[in-house]
Amino acid sequence: MIVTAISDRGLVRLIPATYHKPPSLRGLVDSDMEMDILAEIEGMTSARLTAERGLNLHVDRRELAWKRRKHDLQVYGNSHINAAFTYTRAGGNRFNDESRGAWYCSWETMTSVAEVAYHKTRELRFIGVFDETARYVELVADFIGDYPDITGEEGHPALDPDPARGYPAGQALAEKLRREGHDGLIYPSVRQPGGRCLVVFEPAAIRNVRPGASWDIVWKGSADYSVSAV
Repeated sequence: MIVTAISDRGLVRLIPATYHKPPSLRGLVDSDMEMDILAEIEGMTSARLTAERGLNLHVDRRELAWKRRKHDLQVYGNSHINAAFTYTRAGGNRFNDESRGAWYCSWETMTSVAEVAYHKTRELRFIGVFDETARYVELVADFIGDYPDITGEEGHPALDPDPARGYPAGQALAEKLRREGHDGLIYPSVRQPGGRCLVVFEPAAIRNVRPGASWDIVWKGSADYSVSAV
């Protein structure tokens, strides 16, 4: 495995744009004050807030992104960084298990689109309904450092397109690299031929997060989808 030095700006992570919709609890209350109370109650079960309070067994709160001094303004992106490492899905992803998340991004937007669209298409296939519009927003960040790189190892077990085989191998590789002190891994996109991705294991390696463009991914009756900028 080679190690590649990068000093690159503007790598793209896509997240669901849930904030463009009204809060799900807003219809239950009559005032902003009551909404604040409900939000505080909801936050008691938030994986991100739980970790920020130091109650996550797998993510030390000292690893997370914080404003530098008490009187600083909140820095954009801190909550997004923390969420990436504290919210996980059952079974994990290609390079993280369900105990700890990771920051997945790519050098090209359409590579990130292909990756998230694959997972959304799987969800729609499970329920048997391909009728959906999903909006995603870009989180753009910069990275400097030396990263292990398996871009030239297309036959690596961690790159198997079947999650049942690729994920266990990828998770084992990621755990080994973390123990060795590496911040992340460069790898070829499994869903976008020619695409190049970066998975980051440590919150401190993510620099200068800022918002990017918004995209709608639309399914109309089949697993094929269209993509349009919003």
